[in-house]
Amino acid sequence: MRVFSSLGEFAAAKGEQLGTSEWHTVTQEQVNTFADATGDHQWIHVDVEKAKQGPFGGPIAHGFLTLSLLPRLGSETYRVEGLAMGINYGLNKVRFPQPVKVGARVRGTAELIEITDVPGGKQTVIRWTIEIEGEQKPACVAEFVGRLLA
Repeated sequence: MRVFSSLGEFAAAKGEQLGTSEWHTVTQEQVNTFADATGDHQWIHVDVEKAKQGPFGGPIAHGFLTLSLLPRLGSETYRVEGLAMGINYGLNKVRFPQPVKVGARVRGTAELIEITDVPGGKQTVIRWTIEIEGEQKPACVAEFVGRLLA
C-alpha cells in the first residue's frame, strides 16, 4: 500500500500509478447477495445450472458488482493521511470490457489522472482498471471522482 503523508503529497502524484490491490475471488455468494440487494436476479448471475449452458459457460458477476469493489480495492491500494473525510462524488466513464466469471480473481490498479482544488480540499479523478487473473481484457475501467477534505 502506498501511503501519502498529506493531501499536498498526494496531489504531487498526479499522472502516477497509485498502486495495485490484492487479488480477490468473486464468489457465487457475493453475486447472490448483490442480486438480492439490487433486485437484479437475471439468470446469467444467479441460476448456476442454466448459466452453465449460457454464453459464458457459467454464472458471471454483475458489472455493477465489479464496480462496487472499488472502495475495497482502494483501501488496499493507497491512503492519504490527515484527511477529515473522503467522499464519492461520482463517475465520469465506466466500461465493462470482459465479464467476471464466478470463481475468478480480480484486482484493481489506480492512477491519479486529475486533481483540482475545491473548498476544503481536492477533487480527484482516479482511473481504475480492474483486471481478471489470466484474462487479456480488464473487467472494468472506470474514472472515479472523489473529494478529499482536509
